[in-house]
Formats: sequence, C-alpha cells, structure tokens
Amino acid sequence: MPPRRPTLVYIGIKGHVVALNRLTGEVAWKTELKGQYYVQVARDQEFLFATAKGELWCLNPHDGAVIWHNNLKGMGWDLASIASDSPLLPVSDIGHSATSAIRQRQAAAAAT
Repeated sequence: MPPRRPTLVYIGIKGHVVALNRLTGEVAWKTELKGQYYVQVARDQEFLFATAKGELWCLNPHDGAVIWHNNLKGMGWDLASIASDSPLLPVSDIGHSATSAIRQRQAAAAAT
C-alpha cells in the first residue's frame, strides 16, 4: 500500500493558495492566483476551489495544479462565496491517523 499523503490545511492569502502540512505547519505547495487580493478557499471530496478578484479557480488539492479557471466575466470584482453539491470529506479521511497521534501525545503529556 502506498504511503498516505500528509493531511493538509489550505489558506488563501495575498493572491495565493497555500497548503500546509497540518501536523508540522510546513508548506506543501503554493499556487499564485491573481495579484495581491483576498483569497477564499473551499474543499470538497475531489477539488479545492479558490476565489480572488472576482474570479474562480479549481485546483488539485494534492499539488495545487490549476484544473480550470473561470474569470466570471461581467460579475465584478467583489468577494465571492463558494459552495459545492459534492459532500465534504468525512473526518476519518481527513486525518484519522494524525488525530490519533495528537491524542496519544496529549494523553502522554497529561499522565506526567
């Protein structure tokens, strides 16, 4: 069985989407979208979506590659909300092993 990919947390900041390893905080990947603008991100089971400067990107959540981009022509540059009809990832897929490791460390610290 191939090793599991690290569990990631995604942030939008200054025209970029950045994926961080949720256990170490290390940058896994970074994708530049559009200038120095506020970026909103949302994740469903397959894709990571990001908006900036009134445009929408669909990214590969594992490496940040742009899958598609829509400039939403004629919609303006306002902030955009994101929703998907694809279900959110179940907690067990998001980081069961990471959660277990954190709980074990907390229990060990509490026992001392």
